Order: sequence, then C-alpha cells, then structure tokens
Amino acid sequence: MKFIHRLGYYLGGFSLGLILLAFFLSGKKTSCDYGPNARTIKNINIKKHFFSETSLANMNTYGIDSLEVERLIRTGDVNFSESETEKDSCKRYLIENELKDSDIELWLTNCDSLVTIESLNLK
Repeated sequence: MKFIHRLGYYLGGFSLGLILLAFFLSGKKTSCDYGPNARTIKNINIKKHFFSETSLANMNTYGIDSLEVERLIRTGDVNFSESETEKDSCKRYLIENELKDSDIELWLTNCDSLVTIESLNLK
C-alpha cells in the first residue's frame, strides 16, 4: 500500500474520531483544569464565598460589587510564592488581577466548605 493511501486512511479515521468525540462531549460540562492555578481557582469557585468586614469596606471604597470580585477571582492568577499553602486546615491564597488599569490583590482563606475573602487591595 502506498504512503498516500495510508495517510488518507489515517486522516479519514482521525477526522471521524474527532467528530464522534465532539458529538459525545458537546453536552457535558467538561474542562481541562490540570495546572495548579486552574485547579486552585476551580476549587475556590465551587465553594460559598463570605466577605470579611475589611473586604466589604475596601469594596465600598473602590466601588466594587460582589460580581466583580467573582470575576476577579475567576480570571486571576494565584501567586503561590506569597500564598500559605502548607497548612492542613485552611489554606490562604493571594490572587492577583487587574481592575481599571491598576493591579489588585485578593487575599482568600480556602477552607473545606467556605471561602473567606479577607482583603482586597489596589496597588
């Protein structure tokens, strides 16, 4: 069998497999959260959020609502070098993002069933 025929069979089977895979996975909520940043953000987003008094005061000062904080968490980057991830119970994370052309830092405490937003600081 010539190389061109083998290549045609391979590409035909490969494309058929991709179509079937897209058909079976189209209705499911699948995600590829394999990196440490994506796994941490996903873990934080599935839990109930609680705002501390400091974070609520900072939100009022900067004119930020809770939906904007959720977006900042979802699109932010976890700074693992500054975070306290060695604890057994509740880990403390620093999430960095941008808001209105300025850098913002969110300090969160991630426990088993609750995430507490401790502070929200513009740089």
